[in-house]
Amino acid sequence: MAHHHHHDHNDLPDDGSLSKIKIAFFINLVFSAIELVGGLYTNSVAIISDALHDLGDSLSLGAAWYFQKLSMKGRDRKFSYGYRRFSVLGALINSIILIVGSTIILSEAIPRLINPQQPDAEGMIYFAIGGIAANGLAAWKLHGGSSINQKAVYLHLLEDVLGWVATLIAAITLYYFDFPRVDPILAMGIATFILYNVVKNLKEAVRIIMQGTPYKVDLKRIHDKLESLEGVKSTHDCHTWTMDGNYNILSIHLVVEPYKSLDDLSDIKQQAKDLLKEEHIDHATIEFETEEEDCEPC
Repeated sequence: MAHHHHHDHNDLPDDGSLSKIKIAFFINLVFSAIELVGGLYTNSVAIISDALHDLGDSLSLGAAWYFQKLSMKGRDRKFSYGYRRFSVLGALINSIILIVGSTIILSEAIPRLINPQQPDAEGMIYFAIGGIAANGLAAWKLHGGSSINQKAVYLHLLEDVLGWVATLIAAITLYYFDFPRVDPILAMGIATFILYNVVKNLKEAVRIIMQGTPYKVDLKRIHDKLESLEGVKSTHDCHTWTMDGNYNILSIHLVVEPYKSLDDLSDIKQQAKDLLKEEHIDHATIEFETEEEDCEPC
């Protein structure tokens, strides 16, 4: 029986997502700069907070663009598992920037809540409409993508569109009613929302770096499925981790019946890998043992 080994390490082929992320990055970056100037001009901390949020999104898009391109290199001598883990580094950098920006916004918004200042409501309306258009265009460019990075960024940009809708409602309120506190209240709401999501992202990044078990992976089910294979008596010494939250790796020892031929073992391994694919495992290393062997677990 002939067995052919196929090792394809370029796991993220360019399906057009790279150019779409690039376009969305430039749209967001240009509008963030315009928005920051506009926020200072209109004296609106809500718009300034959204500008910093959009700047963080631009950095996320830039990182996604860079790492999408970098990940296409696959593995090499420097990084035997490829370059996927760099996306986690990008997430950490972006999270730190967003935390600093949100803290600055809160420090500006709280005093304005106590001593309110009247922002330029008409200017806020124009920028809110611009924000809906710019973020909506960037989100539209990323809609329907097959890349996981692309889908995640699309959802983030969609949240930004909803944030601008809220800013537009606040601006219209300011235009018709004398209620200047709505601006810092909105800014604090946006900053708090950002911080909440940043903390979630940081927890996930730390979990990945510490090589925690991926959320989608059920170890008990994996053991049960593998032990149901003909010729497999038991399983142990199972380790699983993720490179970037999406690409999951597993190593495991299978105790098999003695006197199995190489062809038999190859069939068992292929069946095991097919089962592991169903359990969100993208790369598996399987070691065979007999009951008589002494295993030294890692």
